[in-house]
Amino acid sequence: MKKQEIRIGLIGFGAMGKTHTYAVQNLPLFISDLPFTAKITGVCTRTLEKSQRIADAFRFPIATDCEDELIRNPDIDVIDICTPNICHYETALKALAAGKHLYCEKPLCDNAADALALAERARSSGRICTTVFNNRHLAAVMRTKQLIDEGRIGRILHFDFAYLHNSCTDPDKAAGWKQDATVCGKGGVLFDLGSHILDLAVFLCGKFRTIQGKGQIAFPTRRGLDGNPWQTDAPEAFYMMVETAAGAHGMLTASKLTTGVNDDLNFAIYGERGALRFSLMDPNFLEFYDATTPAAPIGGERGFTRIECVGRYPEPAGAFPSPKAASGWLRGHLMSMYHFLDAVYTGKQKAPDFTDGAYVQHLMDLAMRSDADGTAKAVEL
Repeated sequence: MKKQEIRIGLIGFGAMGKTHTYAVQNLPLFISDLPFTAKITGVCTRTLEKSQRIADAFRFPIATDCEDELIRNPDIDVIDICTPNICHYETALKALAAGKHLYCEKPLCDNAADALALAERARSSGRICTTVFNNRHLAAVMRTKQLIDEGRIGRILHFDFAYLHNSCTDPDKAAGWKQDATVCGKGGVLFDLGSHILDLAVFLCGKFRTIQGKGQIAFPTRRGLDGNPWQTDAPEAFYMMVETAAGAHGMLTASKLTTGVNDDLNFAIYGERGALRFSLMDPNFLEFYDATTPAAPIGGERGFTRIECVGRYPEPAGAFPSPKAASGWLRGHLMSMYHFLDAVYTGKQKAPDFTDGAYVQHLMDLAMRSDADGTAKAVEL
């Protein structure tokens, strides 16, 4: 029997466009007995020359510099949005009007009002619409969620989440689009790295009751892309203090001002009966402290245990390359793509959907308003 083919129109081909291409093209290796096939049918970038070069390299049938050519194409089922933040809303609206399923990079939009409108439109459309919060699909994060849901750490009391880069520590480095509020939105690093940790904090610890935020620009003037002095107009670091609806308190840090780090996403969650710790720089292990184990004068059995999550994904995703093989950042993106395409195949929406994306956008909007007036903001539950 011929398998259903899911055909994708890819809009944007920067780092995320390449990552999504990797995920689509490698799904058959990592997922056993896929009930569908998926292929990227066309690519759109700002210039036809670039699109054609990409299409030739990756054997995409269609190359264009006009996104409407992909959106209106009846032979394309999915629109995959990998463009800068300010472009997401209009592209997604057009794609939903054309009856397409949507796979949209975070943040969903560059403001809360547009994100809410888009989430409502997605719900009424009957289409599968996913916000790409890929870190949910890391094996260690999945195990964290499982342990919390099983009650193994009890009521959550306190948590710390941080996503740290060093990309803004050099004032002589030219600013990129993620530092430009006219392209990335006014949130800067909050939209870029902060959206990931906000989503993970909500996913693992629950929705928020209050949020207070503080942005930081360490280098007000730096070199622009044209080589001339440029005024930094979006936060290079952002700090948040939050309280969940269940009463837990947490600190969240998104920063590109952290000298000596690489892609350091980490969290620690402390509960009444145990604790959990994770670092993306050591992605194959989750640390678990079980406070219910026996204590003794010289330690007993207590202490953090390193759980070897590695490649032990549940079937049908655990066979290749081996359950023992190291797993990393790209695997999270591949699993995110699989969950989305499987939802398209079955017709059953899975989280994180556009409602999840809109909630994170709402939190970021409140955090920026808090930064502006110095007061904590209540979150609508």
